[in-house]
Amino acid sequence: MCSRPFRLLDEQFRDGELCHDCTRWEEDPDWQGFLQKNTSIFLYNDFLKEVMAKYKFRGDYVLAKVFADYFKEVTKGWEADLFVPIPLSEERLYERGFNQAEAILTEAGKMPTDILSRVHTEKQSKKSRLERIHLPQVFQIDSQTNLHGKKVILIDDIYTTGSTLRHAAKLLKQAGADTVWSITLAR
Repeated sequence: MCSRPFRLLDEQFRDGELCHDCTRWEEDPDWQGFLQKNTSIFLYNDFLKEVMAKYKFRGDYVLAKVFADYFKEVTKGWEADLFVPIPLSEERLYERGFNQAEAILTEAGKMPTDILSRVHTEKQSKKSRLERIHLPQVFQIDSQTNLHGKKVILIDDIYTTGSTLRHAAKLLKQAGADTVWSITLAR
C-alpha cells in the first residue's frame, strides 16, 4: 500500500502483502480505508536526501522539471478526476517560494486542484516518528468542494509515516471522493 520495497524489508515486519505500518493504519477504524494506495517514484537514500534538500529548502525549482518526467512515466495510463498537491502553510510557502508538489504537477502538464489548505505547524522533518503518526488534523478543505464519486490523486514529496497523506485522504473521502491514491517522489 505504501510503496515500501519488500526486498529491503525482513518478513517479520510484514503481514502478507502489507508492511506493519500499513497494517496498523488499516486496523485502526479512524483511518481504515481512506488512502487506497501510495506509489513512490524513488527510494529515499543519501543521494535523494541531498537532491530533496536542494529542491525543497534551497529553492532549486528546475528539479521540478526533472521530477515531472518521472511523474509522467509512472502515472502513464492512470485515470483521475483531480490531482491535489499536498499544500504548504502560508508561512512555509513564503519560506520556500513555491509548493514542490504543485510544481511537479504543473511541469508534468497536469492541472493542480487546490482544494486543501494547511494549518501552520512545526516542520515535519523536526518531528519524531511518533509525533508524525499522532498529528492532529492539519488540513482544511474548501467548504464548496463536492467530490462525490471522484477519483483523487494526492501528490507529495516524501512518504515517511503516511500521516500527512492519510490526513488529507480522510478529508477528501469525507467530502465524497470515491477513491484517493497518492504519489510521492520518495519512500
